[in-house]
Amino acid sequence: MKRVVVIGGGFAGGAAAKKLQGKCNLTLIDTNGFFEYTPGILKVLAEPNHYRKLHVRHSVYLKDAKIIRGEVKNIEKQGVVLKDGKKVPYDYLVIASGSRYGSIIKERNTFFANRVNHLLLANKKIKKSKKIFIVGGGVVGVELAAELATHYKDKSISLIHSHSNLMERNNNKSREYARNFLEKNGVKIIFDEKIIKAEGKTLIGKSGNKYDYDAVFFTVGITPNTEFMKGNFSSLVSKGLIVNEFLQLIDNPNIFVAGDVANIIEEKTAQSAQIHGKLAAHNLLAILDGKSLKQYKSKKRVMVISLGGYSGILEYKGFVITGIIPAILKKCIEKKVMWSFR
Repeated sequence: MKRVVVIGGGFAGGAAAKKLQGKCNLTLIDTNGFFEYTPGILKVLAEPNHYRKLHVRHSVYLKDAKIIRGEVKNIEKQGVVLKDGKKVPYDYLVIASGSRYGSIIKERNTFFANRVNHLLLANKKIKKSKKIFIVGGGVVGVELAAELATHYKDKSISLIHSHSNLMERNNNKSREYARNFLEKNGVKIIFDEKIIKAEGKTLIGKSGNKYDYDAVFFTVGITPNTEFMKGNFSSLVSKGLIVNEFLQLIDNPNIFVAGDVANIIEEKTAQSAQIHGKLAAHNLLAILDGKSLKQYKSKKRVMVISLGGYSGILEYKGFVITGIIPAILKKCIEKKVMWSFR
């Protein structure tokens, strides 16, 4: 059987691995030993024990695969080199290494909204904080602000956004509903401001204004995890890995790319990542079976945004539903996805 290595065990990598297992000699490499439901992690700020419901060990849903917990250092033509020096050979490779937030601040009161360990630490810090800032008014920033505002009403919560509208890629009705919800719950929104540096526990904006904080969350500056590709594949690394219409790395049909790490212009969502992973696996198996490959077509998909535990937004193109129904739907989606990995 052909040796297939999947790098990353998130939505894209997990979906690919599930589809591939039993049909090849499969190895999954991940820095964690578990799949994590990232769309639900903001709830950890209010309910720390909720993180236990968001994890499933890779060994639970991958019964017919080798699982390696480690970090990739470099990719060679037929081998994945780990930071501990071990080399994992492959005939085909699926890269689903995801992305991360960056920050100009390197200190212990800075948190990132895509990491459970950061949010668990933040839960303790928030209780001692008076002034909390969120940098970034995209979907994650809005969800984070809503979570904090609805659970910590005694805190001063501010959201700083570099644009003149929240969630600028979303429907106008969604933007207005989100803004009204946050403001009604006491969130101060600062538009058209970009944070350029920090001094101590003070954020400094491009305007020259200063913002003192006790804790700050960053939901901007998403960077694809491509460092291990910058050696032998540097010409293919831009704002993510450059792929063709079949999600293959340009000039290398034996390497597929899925999820946030792919240089595809679209909303980076868990749903899209899962679709990438399934299609990458499908096309890899099609090559093995001598069948034709399917093209990936980016399109607008249903988006469900939570605003605390009892309100939300469902958006699909020009169609928008607000209120408790999207909130309930988001909880159902979480349960359905977690069940699929058990």
